[in-house]
Amino acid sequence: MLILDDWPIVRERIAELVEAEADLMVCGEGDDCRQAMEIIAARRPDFVVTSLTLKNCHGLDFIKDLHAQYPQLLILVFSMFDELIYAERAIRAGARGFIQKQETTKELLRAIRTVLEGEIYMSERVTVTKVTRFFSRSSLKSGALLEQLSDRELQVLQLIGHGESTKRIANALHIDIKTIETYRSRIKIKLNLATAAELADYARNWIEESLRVG
Repeated sequence: MLILDDWPIVRERIAELVEAEADLMVCGEGDDCRQAMEIIAARRPDFVVTSLTLKNCHGLDFIKDLHAQYPQLLILVFSMFDELIYAERAIRAGARGFIQKQETTKELLRAIRTVLEGEIYMSERVTVTKVTRFFSRSSLKSGALLEQLSDRELQVLQLIGHGESTKRIANALHIDIKTIETYRSRIKIKLNLATAAELADYARNWIEESLRVG
C-alpha cells in the first residue's frame, strides 16, 4: 500500500494502522504526485490511500492520471474536503472510495477493507443525501450549488480560496489567464455571485470551513 498525504503525521498514523494488520503492508509514502508516480512504477502497489492536496498536481487530476495508467490499482481518497462535494467526483475520476479525515481509524480501516473486497466505499451520509436530492425538486436549495461546478471550476475555486492570483492559478493549472477569467465568470454565475470580491470571500470561507471540518 502507498500512502500519500501532505501531512507527515497523517501518513505516519495511517502507516501504523495498516502495519498493525497481519495481511496489509505499506510499501511507501509521500506528499508529491511526481514522486508517487515513481514509487508506483518501481514498487507496483495494489492500493493507494491519497489526499486531494498533494504537491505538483490537483488531487482529482492525479486520480484520473493514475487510473488511466494503472486501471487495476485500488484508490481510496482520505480528505479534509466535504464528501458531499468531492466523493462522487473522486469515484468518477477512478477512485474506489472516499472517506473524510474526521472519521475514526476504525472507519478508515473499514473503508480500506471495503475497497479491497471489490466494493465502492462512501459514507451513509453521502448515500442518503444523493438519494434525497434525486427525489427532491429543490436540490439547489438544499446546499448543492457547488455540485454544479465542473472539476476544473472546483479546482479554480479552491485556488482562489487559498488566495492565489489569476496569474498564479493559470501557472498552477498550466492554462492561460484568459481561460481562468472565463472559469471565474462561470463560477460566479453558478454560485449566484456578483463581484470578484464576493467570489473571493465565498472561496475563502469555503476553504476555512473545510479546514474546520477536517
